Amino acid sequence: MSTPSPQRARSAAAKQQRERAILDAARSLGTERSVREVTLTDIAAAVGMHKSAMLRYFETREQIFLALTAEGWEDWSAALRARLGELTDGDPGTVAAVLAQSLVVRPFFCDLLAQAPLNLERNVSLQSVYEFKTVVLGEVAAVATELCRTLAITERSAIDVIATATSMAGALLQMAAPGTRLRTLYETHPELAHAVVDVEPQLARILSALLEGMRSTAT
Repeated sequence: MSTPSPQRARSAAAKQQRERAILDAARSLGTERSVREVTLTDIAAAVGMHKSAMLRYFETREQIFLALTAEGWEDWSAALRARLGELTDGDPGTVAAVLAQSLVVRPFFCDLLAQAPLNLERNVSLQSVYEFKTVVLGEVAAVATELCRTLAITERSAIDVIATATSMAGALLQMAAPGTRLRTLYETHPELAHAVVDVEPQLARILSALLEGMRSTAT
């Protein structure tokens, strides 16, 4: 006997519930595999829907993951600002370590950070990109305010730090290739040792050097 298809959500609340189920399924699949390996068909199967029915809630697969990227920015921003608020001094090395750790503990977010400009933003409507960028810019401004307070740097410098931290976290995670055959290859061949990227300490070193340079320039 075939499984009946889920009924179309009629009310606004039901629609929001269905959208949340789709986002949660995409998050789970993306965390388990990687964002680029998850198809719309995979997500539809996880929520028990036909692929065509998914288009009533999201215009493309990329819009689903772009929405999750926006949520990732909100989550990361709130957690980072709380951590920075606990610091008693603006030591660049300490702030760099906090920044690096806050990103590395969110590998799914880092994966999304790498995919967003390359793929996700390029297969959605301009309105979806506008809504996404509005969320991101708001969180960047909030984090920048806290970095300015903590480090006594300019807003422009703080924004540069955030751009460097998030872009490098996404890139380094892709290079590290955790949980893949590539990573196994790197780790089992000593001549490829340079390819074994340890993301958190490398990111912390890069950010520490950047912050030290900014402080030196400001002084």
